[in-house]
Amino acid sequence: MSRIARAAALPAVALMFTAGLTPSYGGTFKDEALATLATLEKKVVSLAEAVPAEKYTWRPAEGVRSFSEVFLHIAAANYGIPRVIGTPPPEGFQFRGYDKLTTDKAEVLKKLKASFAHARKAVEALDPADADKPVKMFGSDTTVRGVCLRMIEHLGEHLGQSIAYARMNGVVPPWSRK
Repeated sequence: MSRIARAAALPAVALMFTAGLTPSYGGTFKDEALATLATLEKKVVSLAEAVPAEKYTWRPAEGVRSFSEVFLHIAAANYGIPRVIGTPPPEGFQFRGYDKLTTDKAEVLKKLKASFAHARKAVEALDPADADKPVKMFGSDTTVRGVCLRMIEHLGEHLGQSIAYARMNGVVPPWSRK
């Protein structure tokens, strides 16, 4: 097979390996944010489910977040970031120490799933016409679109961290097993 033919085939091969896990783009920024959020949710939750309960306290080094702390940090951000775009966290929600609330796998998963439902609700509530509406986030100027991008970036960052943790513990991400 020539180099050109191989290069032309690569996108098709990549598509086969990621079928069902790649967001569908098109439409408004809101549609794209929801599609990407759904993909990240599926990966984060499936990885959290794949990690054995006894590994939830594992951390790669002292002073670094454990599995449970990473997943609860993701959950806290899924409540915190949406307040910038008008969806406050549940009444009484406490950000400080949220990542250390529990190491119980079932509880962590429950909190993680609820946080993704909250983040999804926040994005669903957006008016696509407000994409360029200015807002402040962490003291900096951005837009509603920028907040959505930051939420997605944050999820991707900690998904990568979780994948590295998993691989270090012999856990293959579920979407890589296919």
